[in-house]
Amino acid sequence: MDNQASELLEKIRQQFNNAPYPRIPLEASPKNDFNSLYTHNIVTSFYLRNQQIIDPQGKMILDAGCGTGFKSLILSEANPGAKVVGIDISEKSIELARKRLDYHGFDQAEFHTLSIHDLAKLGYQFDYINCDETLYLLPDPITALKAMKSVLKPNGIIRANLHNSTQRAEVYRAQKVFTMMGLRDESPGDLEVELVIEMMQALKNNVNIKDTTWNFNYQGEELKGMVLINYLLQGDKGYTIPEMFTFLNLAELEFINMVDWRKWDLMTLFKEPDNLPAFLGMSLPEISLEEKLQIFELLHPVHRLLDFWCGHPQEAQIFVSPAEWTHSDWQEVTVYLHPQLKIPQFKTDLLASIKESRIFPISKYLSQIEEFICIDSSMAICLIDLLDHPQSLMSIVERWKQYRPIDPVTLHSMDTEQALPLVQKILLTLEDFGCLLLERQV
Repeated sequence: MDNQASELLEKIRQQFNNAPYPRIPLEASPKNDFNSLYTHNIVTSFYLRNQQIIDPQGKMILDAGCGTGFKSLILSEANPGAKVVGIDISEKSIELARKRLDYHGFDQAEFHTLSIHDLAKLGYQFDYINCDETLYLLPDPITALKAMKSVLKPNGIIRANLHNSTQRAEVYRAQKVFTMMGLRDESPGDLEVELVIEMMQALKNNVNIKDTTWNFNYQGEELKGMVLINYLLQGDKGYTIPEMFTFLNLAELEFINMVDWRKWDLMTLFKEPDNLPAFLGMSLPEISLEEKLQIFELLHPVHRLLDFWCGHPQEAQIFVSPAEWTHSDWQEVTVYLHPQLKIPQFKTDLLASIKESRIFPISKYLSQIEEFICIDSSMAICLIDLLDHPQSLMSIVERWKQYRPIDPVTLHSMDTEQALPLVQKILLTLEDFGCLLLERQV
């Protein structure tokens, strides 16, 4: 590492020693943050890549750049039985991370003051690596990705992210202003923070840089934290989708998908996805995933992070979409409720909606669903037995027949052949939402 890179890392270390991040109270719990728990449950990413269910019990998880340990706490909550190891270059942050996990009773977690570049010193190999809000600060993201790859098990997965230069362009313009003022020369302290606040508050509200980057609702410590993590953040850089793919290629890592993959669906940007202009209808299906993501970003730059999963290059695995499974394929299917939904509140709300014959707001529990989505009692009934154990397709069909024994049109008894395609359609919808996982024996 050259002197310039070393100096930058030292500035970053000093900044987070002076102002550890995230500034979340020690006693705060993520137990009701369903979306974060869903994303950080490693079952989500492994199913997305392999169409298979894994058990977090006994798995090794690295939180690279763990800060004050709140993401380490989420990882521990979301993956019971896994060991979480956190590293960070800020001694003060590591101290707070240890206190946080101890406070919440996770005595299997461990923390080390360590750079990502020195991961080999731990002597561990990891099933999953979470590198959240860190990679874009480092002098060389490729070297950091290679370092994480070196301690990743052959079938492991890395979650990492880069700041999006397109979405964050106005923030970078603001950073240039404060660099010109000398406020970013060294690790910022209270004086630099106050000077930024004074200047931004002195601007008219309709001045572009204030209108597009300033949060008018923040006060006190929350405001100071926003200033530090945006306007004065040492090492902060933005990147594009092509740069992200270039970094992965140079690190010899394979792109799996975006963490919020449903929110990066290019087709959702069109009024009528099934009725596109002819040239779009012919060309869009033919372009690569990288090109689709790049077009999405150019058309609709709403994501602050280029947040992705990657791993070692895998042998080509051809997965048949559940929507294309044959009748015989379905006979070998085991249906799982996503483990993050096996929580008391989900069960209570689900059963109440069934008993009261009302819709169930399932989007509340799933990070991939941005809009408000409910399911009716017919769908909800298919989830009851899954609260306790995985089920075969036919066992769910039998449960559904008990709930709907009569065909509502003919008023004749509902037989298995009639019920089967109806239940399959429900399961496909729930799998698409992300609440069900369908594993086919091969």
